[in-house]
Amino acid sequence: MTFLSDSDQDDVAGLALSAFDQLVTNTSGFRSRPGQRMMAERIAQALSSVTLGDHPSPDKAIAVIQAGTGVGKSAAYLSTTVAMALHRQTRVVVSTATVALQEQLMTKDLPALATALDVPIVYALAKGRGRYVCRFKLERLTGLEGDLAQELFGMDAEVPPEPPNAFVKPTKGSDWHNPLARRMRLYGDLAESLARGHWDGDRDSLALQPDSSDWSAVAAERHTCTARHCPNFRDCCYYSARLKLSEAQVIVANHDLVLASIGMKSLPDLDNCLLVFDEGHHLPAVALDQFSCSMDLSNLRWIEKLPTLVAEVCQKLGVSAVQDAATLAQQLRIALQDVGRMATGLLTAADNGFDTVHRFADGALDASLHEPIALVQRLASGLLLVFEALATEIKARTKEDPSQASSGSVMLAGLGLFAARLKGVTGTCRLLLQHDPQPLAKWLKSSIHGGLVYLSAHACPIVPGDLLRLHLWSQVRAAVITSASLNSCGSFDYFLAEAGLDDLPHASTLAVESPFDYHLQGQLVVVMTASDPKQVAAYTQEMVAELLQDVRQVQHGALALFTSRVQMQAAVDALDADLQERVLVQGQMARTRLLSAHQARVESGQASIIFGMQSFGEGLDLPGTLCETVFIAKLPFASPADPVAEARSEWLKREGRDPFSELVVPATGIRLLQWTGRAIRTEEDLARVICYDKRLLTTAFGRRMLQGLPPYLVLRRTAGDAQPEQG
Repeated sequence: MTFLSDSDQDDVAGLALSAFDQLVTNTSGFRSRPGQRMMAERIAQALSSVTLGDHPSPDKAIAVIQAGTGVGKSAAYLSTTVAMALHRQTRVVVSTATVALQEQLMTKDLPALATALDVPIVYALAKGRGRYVCRFKLERLTGLEGDLAQELFGMDAEVPPEPPNAFVKPTKGSDWHNPLARRMRLYGDLAESLARGHWDGDRDSLALQPDSSDWSAVAAERHTCTARHCPNFRDCCYYSARLKLSEAQVIVANHDLVLASIGMKSLPDLDNCLLVFDEGHHLPAVALDQFSCSMDLSNLRWIEKLPTLVAEVCQKLGVSAVQDAATLAQQLRIALQDVGRMATGLLTAADNGFDTVHRFADGALDASLHEPIALVQRLASGLLLVFEALATEIKARTKEDPSQASSGSVMLAGLGLFAARLKGVTGTCRLLLQHDPQPLAKWLKSSIHGGLVYLSAHACPIVPGDLLRLHLWSQVRAAVITSASLNSCGSFDYFLAEAGLDDLPHASTLAVESPFDYHLQGQLVVVMTASDPKQVAAYTQEMVAELLQDVRQVQHGALALFTSRVQMQAAVDALDADLQERVLVQGQMARTRLLSAHQARVESGQASIIFGMQSFGEGLDLPGTLCETVFIAKLPFASPADPVAEARSEWLKREGRDPFSELVVPATGIRLLQWTGRAIRTEEDLARVICYDKRLLTTAFGRRMLQGLPPYLVLRRTAGDAQPEQG
C-alpha cells in the first residue's frame, strides 16, 4: 500500500511536471505547447493523490482528456506517469487501439523519454499469448504425418481460408484450397526460421502474415499450456516475452489485452499501477467485443474427434472417464444440428437468401429454441467437465514426475483446443438463455463461403458502460483516458456514458485545443446536392459525379472516404483511364504497400488519391502534400443493420428515449471528427475537407455534429458549381 500526505502529493505532482519539462527541453525537435503542458498539469494533479495497493477506502482518479491533433499527447502522459511511477515504485501500462500507435510509442516516444530522463527506464511491448508460436506444438506438427497431426491438434481442412482481400485471388495450381498441404509447408518454414534464430516466434514479426486458421494450430494458448512442465519451457517464445514484461517499468499493450487480462496476472494489478488508455474512444466497442459470444452451428466435425481423444488420454493415464464422452459427444452433435435446422428455418423465412441475419426482438429467443439450446448447454458442460478433470490429472502427474512432461504436453494440447471450443458453446448458450431487464443482443447469422453455407449463433451485451464499470473501473485506481475524439458534438456526455464514467465522482474531464489554426489552415466545403442522401441511387450518382470532378483537380495527395463498399465501388467503376492511373483503392494491395505507393507517387510529383473506407478514416497520418484534400462521400453513420445497435435502439425506444439523438448522432460525430482529422496534421499544413452530404448544414443533427469539429472556415458549394461561397 502507498498512501501520500498532502505535501507528498505536491512533491509527486511537481516531480511529474519536472519530468515533462525535462523531456521538452532535452529532446531535439520538441517545442513547448501550451495545450501539452495543460494536459501534463492535469495528469500530474489528478494522479498524485491516488492510493495504490491494499486499502479499505482508496482515493482514485480518472483523468479524461481530449487533446486535439498536434498537442503531443504521448509526451505529456508518458513523462508525467513514468516519473510518478518511478517515484512510487510501481509501473505504467499504456494501452492503445492500433498497432501503429504501439510502434510509435516503442520506437520513438519511449526512446526519447529514456534519453531525456536522468534515470534509466525499461519498457516492453505486451501481446496476448496467441500472438506467439508454441514451440512444442510446432515441433510435434513438423515431425508427424498429416493425418495424425490433424487429429492431435484439431486442424480443420473443411474450410479454405479467405484470400487476403477481395481483389487478390489464388493462382491456378496453388495449394490455397488444400489447407493441410499449405499448413505443413508453412509449419516447416516457421520451424526452420525459429531453429536458425531468424525469427523470435512473434506472429507480428513475420514478413507474410499466415491465415488465422493456419496459425491457430501452432499458437500458444492457455488451454494447451503446461507452463514450467513443458519440455520447451526454457525456450518458450511467450514466456520469454513475459520475462521481459516482468522487468519493465513501462508496458505498452492494447485495449483488448488489458480487458482480457483482468484477473489473469499477465499484466500488473490494476489497483497497483498507473494506466493510460490512448485512443480511448475505442474502449466501449472493445468492451462489447470482449464480452460477446458466438458458436458455430454448421461445422461440427470437431465433435466427432472428442470421444477418440478422451479414450486415448484415459488409456495413457490408466483412468476411466467420469462420464461417457462418446454418448455425450453424439448427443451434443445431434442437439447442435437440431438448433442449426431451426436457425435455418428462421433465417430463410425472411427470404433474404443464405447471407443474412435474424435478430431476436427484445433479446427474446423463440420459445421453440429454449429447450434445444438448454440441452446443448448441458451436454457441452458435461463434456467440458470431462476435459477439465483429465487436464487436472495430467498437470498433477507432470508435476510429480517431470519425465512425463512431453507426453503430458501432447495430451494437454489436444484437450485444450477442444475445451476452448466447448467453453465457447457453453458461454454462448448461457448468454442466449439469459434474461435481464436490460436485454442482450441475440441473433443468428448465415453466410456463404467457398460455396458452402455456414450458420452461427451470437449474443452480446448492449451497454458497454455497464461492463466497463463492473469489470474495469471497479479495480482501477489511477488512469488517464485520452484521444483526439472523446468530445462529440461539443460535449463529453456521450463518451462518459459509453465508457461507464458518467456517475463516477473521481472522473474529471479536460478539453485541450489543437495548436493548429484551423480557420486559416483549412476549409470545410459542404456540397449542396440536389438529391437527398436518403435517395441512395440518385444521391450516389450525383455524389460520384461531383467527386470525380474534384478528384481531377488534385495536384498532390488526397484521401476519399466512403461509408460502404458498394458506394466506393460505384466511384471506382466511374473512373476513366486517366483517373484510374491516379487512384489507389483500399483492398488492391496490403495497407502498408498502398501507403508506400501513395507516398512514392506524391514525392515524384504525381497526383495520387486513396479511396478508402472506415479503417482509413482513423489513425492515418499523411502530413503535408500527402493529403491536401479529404473527400467525405457521406456522413459516416454506422450500418443500421448492426444487430447490437439495433437491439440497443429497440431497448431505448421501449424506455421512452430517443436512440437517434442519444446514440447515433454523437457516435457519428466522433467518426466525422476522426475523418476530418486526416486533413491537417502539422502547423504548416494547408488542406480542405469536402463533404458531399448537405445534411451537415441543413439539418439540426448535422449542425450539432458541426459543433464538435475544429473551427474550419465553412463554405458551401452548389452541386455543379466550381466555386464555393461562405457557409
